[in-house]
Amino acid sequence: MSVTIKDIARIINMSHTTVSRALNDSPLISEDTKAKVRAIADKYNYTPNVNARGLVLSKTYNIGLFFSTIKTGTSAGFFMDSVRGINDVIKGNYSLSVEGVDDFKDHSKVSSRFFDGIVLMSQSQEDDPFIRHVIKQRIPFVLLNREIENSRATSILADDLKGAFKATECLIRKGHKKIGIIEGIPEFKNTQRRKEGFLNALEEYGIEYFPCLSETGNYDLDSGYMAMKRMLSCAEVPSAVFCFNDDMAVGAMRAIHERGLRIPDDISLIGFDDNEYAAYLNPALTSVSRPIELMCVEGAKVLLEKINGSKQKNRTIFLKTELKERDSVRNLI
Repeated sequence: MSVTIKDIARIINMSHTTVSRALNDSPLISEDTKAKVRAIADKYNYTPNVNARGLVLSKTYNIGLFFSTIKTGTSAGFFMDSVRGINDVIKGNYSLSVEGVDDFKDHSKVSSRFFDGIVLMSQSQEDDPFIRHVIKQRIPFVLLNREIENSRATSILADDLKGAFKATECLIRKGHKKIGIIEGIPEFKNTQRRKEGFLNALEEYGIEYFPCLSETGNYDLDSGYMAMKRMLSCAEVPSAVFCFNDDMAVGAMRAIHERGLRIPDDISLIGFDDNEYAAYLNPALTSVSRPIELMCVEGAKVLLEKINGSKQKNRTIFLKTELKERDSVRNLI
């Protein structure tokens, strides 16, 4: 039989109310008292009754992790890194519900009765009505993957623009002048920022942009494969292609191989995200490392601070990207 709060109270000779407040990190309890209570709780392997505690404190002990959509445009690696990052911070204290914004057309189902806090991995401005609803409901909230205007929430995102600039600059410095791109979903903010970074690099180095070498994908394997096939059927053939994520780069690899071409001898290839398999492809894929898991870890930490009553100001936090150079880019110089 597991030890209860009343058992701990008897052992330590305190009221069960004091013990309960100490275990819930109440500001009314001194740090010394909290430490004594936690030491006894650890010694006797105390496990909180989440349901009962939730009724007493009017909390659900449930965190919502929302994606713009989990049907299209959310790769398996992106999804798993996001869930792992959030769960590593909240596990043992909160349950995690993973949802798609596009599955919650009825926003009334998103309230403090169901969620103590919400993290939104947002891709598109189409999420804005959902964001306005969450803020109006005063649910502690953190936005990941894109900025929000007027500082209505803390935003944490990778610097996609600089990452795309670095990837394109790498190709240019290795002598590539005819560079193709396989973009992601046009409405997604990270697609827009990556294209902006790509175009900025071309402009800075005086390299021509070839619209005929710009294809669109859905951030999945098949769309990368089909986009590369279309590109290879054009009169212009690129010496290098920048894919806006690694999944599309893998699809592009297959299309290149089917055409009888070799990477990087005939066409160089760069991806984005640096998924765990990128280094194990043949050839190993040069890719921009984007700290998705770290983004979610930091987001979860900020959210817990908000849930616990922190009055911190909303802010935008950019996390650095890093180019991981491997074997898929040929030096033409």
